[in-house]
Amino acid sequence: MKEQQLLIYRGILEHSLFLSMARLVHRYENRDSEELSTLAAGCVSGLLAYAAEHGFYGNIWHCYLTDLLVNDENPYSMSCEITGSITGTLDKAAEHDLEILKECFSYDFGTMMRRLSVSEFSMVEQFERSGKEGHVYNTRIRDRICGLARLLGACQSAREMKEVLTQFYQEYGVGRFGLHKAFRVEEQENHTFIKPILNIQHVHLDDLIGYESAKRKLIDNTEAFVSGRSANNCLLFGDAGTGKSSCIKGILNQYYDRGLRIIEIYKHQFGHLNEVISQIKNRNYKFIIYMDDLSFEEFEVEYKYLKAVIEGGLEKRPKNVLIYATSNRRHLIRESFRDKEERDEELHTNDTVQEKLSLVSRFGVTIYFGAPDKKEFEQIVLALAKRDGIAMPEEELLAGANRWELSHGGRSGRCAQQFIDYLSGIPTE
Repeated sequence: MKEQQLLIYRGILEHSLFLSMARLVHRYENRDSEELSTLAAGCVSGLLAYAAEHGFYGNIWHCYLTDLLVNDENPYSMSCEITGSITGTLDKAAEHDLEILKECFSYDFGTMMRRLSVSEFSMVEQFERSGKEGHVYNTRIRDRICGLARLLGACQSAREMKEVLTQFYQEYGVGRFGLHKAFRVEEQENHTFIKPILNIQHVHLDDLIGYESAKRKLIDNTEAFVSGRSANNCLLFGDAGTGKSSCIKGILNQYYDRGLRIIEIYKHQFGHLNEVISQIKNRNYKFIIYMDDLSFEEFEVEYKYLKAVIEGGLEKRPKNVLIYATSNRRHLIRESFRDKEERDEELHTNDTVQEKLSLVSRFGVTIYFGAPDKKEFEQIVLALAKRDGIAMPEEELLAGANRWELSHGGRSGRCAQQFIDYLSGIPTE
């Protein structure tokens, strides 16, 4: 193995398990038998733990190598996610590296392990999953990587491997943004990190009953965005439990395959917005920065910073970034009677009003979600009951729903769903 000669995929050398496997090969081939069986057993143990953590199955040595390849953000892989196959020096350097990695895929560890009496390596060659997802990837991503591992393992040459891998980069992308749909922002030691959210709700827009006009406005704006046309920041406002957040999740699931990604950020993290945008502005994806339940108390001043980031700062907002927010408040900033008294005392009262309203004006699309009336609420209940297979006479179902909403915050889509969940949990005779 010539791992130290890697050029493009040199980041792989930062992974300790890969280096342990390489060290094992070098010692074995140089007849350095000192504690070789112990090192081999340690490598097997590491691969088994890695497979369990990620949910991999099949040949987990191949899955491990494939995982390194699909996550390595280097000049070649990031160019391929934008343009597909490339030519020139980067292409030649990538093929050089894949010649080395082809040896890793093809190396006969089975013969080595038998000679070292480490029979447990058979578990690596054919690892059976427990049926559960891993802690790192969900089922969709895990199966994608395991499928690619089988293809790469069957390749007869480095050039064939390059073609398979390049097609993957072009179709799915590379690294965390290529594999995952949704992300959150974390701060560690004065650094801002964008971390994947592993388990997200698989909500679809069709799951939200009603609000067809509101959904259409959101779909039209998002369709323009992912198609590369002009689009606006969106504010979804209205009554609680009416499906504003569910619409955002539905949009993500509908447009993920077309390169849409979402990054959730909280109010106390607004100071990191510029750093977040700097990390995503040159990637080949469309990013929605998502702010859920956005509102400000009268003493909070973060809204002034948000105004500058959305529109008004010196740096132009990248074309691949939009901001979508949900709120129960139309104007986002709570006003009290004291505000009116203070404005009455000010010489320039209109300036004060406009300062607070100007944040909303930076959202080019505002969409209202109102609480349903009784008829609409009953239609939502009936649709949800049919979808979930609730067998109950309609009159009895609606009577129960109307009683439920009286003691559970009033009519809303969330209230209807909670009622149906309650009925689903009642044991049947």
